[in-house]
Amino acid sequence: MSKDQILNVFYKKKGDYISLEDIATEIDISKTEISDEIQSLIEEGYPIDTLKSGYRLNKTNIVLPYEIRSNLQTNYMGKKIYFFKEVDSTNLVAKKLANEGAAEGTIVIAGKQRRGKGSRGKKWISPSGGVWMTIILRPDVEPNKAPQLTLVTGVAVAETLIQELGLDVEIKWPNDILIDNKKVSGILTEVKTNIIGVEYVLVGIGIDLNIDIPPELRDTATSLQAELEREIRGAELIQKFLQNFEDNYNEFKADNFPYILNKWRRLSGTVGKYVELRRKGGVIRGEAIGISKNGRLVLEMDNGNLRKVISGECTHINRKEKK
Repeated sequence: MSKDQILNVFYKKKGDYISLEDIATEIDISKTEISDEIQSLIEEGYPIDTLKSGYRLNKTNIVLPYEIRSNLQTNYMGKKIYFFKEVDSTNLVAKKLANEGAAEGTIVIAGKQRRGKGSRGKKWISPSGGVWMTIILRPDVEPNKAPQLTLVTGVAVAETLIQELGLDVEIKWPNDILIDNKKVSGILTEVKTNIIGVEYVLVGIGIDLNIDIPPELRDTATSLQAELEREIRGAELIQKFLQNFEDNYNEFKADNFPYILNKWRRLSGTVGKYVELRRKGGVIRGEAIGISKNGRLVLEMDNGNLRKVISGECTHINRKEKK
C-alpha cells in the first residue's frame, strides 16, 4: 500500500523533484521506509531519478501498474499485477506464478519482451510502447472448452478499441485483431490440465500501442498511434479492456458462450473470406462460411464439402490469388 501512496505523491507533483521529508509529510510514514520502498520501485522498473534534492518519477511510455489500478472498476481482474521492465515473455512468468498458486485475474505486464511469442511459436516483436501482458485464469470448465477463451478475449479487445477509440476493427479467426486488414493485436492462450480438468489458462495479449512499426511490416501490421496519429493513454485502455474482459469471461463461466459467439460473429473479418489455414497436418484452403457453436471455423472446401477447424494459422486470400 505504501508504494501506491508514494507513487500517488509523484503523480501529483507532475515530474518535479520531491524530498523524502515532503513525501513523509504527505503520507505520514518514516523516511527510512520511504527510501526502502522507492529503491524497491526502482528495482521493479519504475523510472525514478535520484538527486540530493529528492526523487522524481520520469514520464515513460511503459504502462505502469499504479496507473492501471487507479480507478480500476473490476471485481477481480487486475487486482494483483506483477510488473517487469523487461522479460523474455509474460507468459513464461505467468506460468511460473500460476504453478505457484497465483489467483484468478492475476496479471503479468512488461515494458518489453525479449522473446515474445505469437501463434505457432512465431516471434512477436514486443518493444517498449506496447501492451504486453498475460492474465491467469482458473475456469471450472472441460478442457475442450478452454480454446473458446481465445474468442472471448478477441471480443473484449475489439469492443475496447471500438468503444474507447472509435476504431473500425475486425477479428481474424482465431486470435488477431485487424484494422484495415493490418494486425494491431494478437492473443495467445495456453492451457494446463490435470486429472480433474483445467488447472489454469494463460491468456497472453499484445497490443501495438505507441510503437513505430518497422517499414518492412507496415503492409501487414499497424499500431494505435499510427492509426490515430496521436499517443494513446495505455493505462485507461487497459482498464477498459479488463472490465470488458471480466464481463465477457463471467458470461463464459456462466455457460453463456453463445452470447459471446454472437458478438464475435458480428465482429468477424474472416467469415465470408477465402482463407488458407496452416496446421500441423498441412495446408488447407476454403471459404469461411461461419463459426460453429463451439468456436470452430467452418470452411466450404473447393469440392463443396464442409470442414470444421479448431485451430490453425489463418490467412485471408484474395480471390485473384485463389489459384
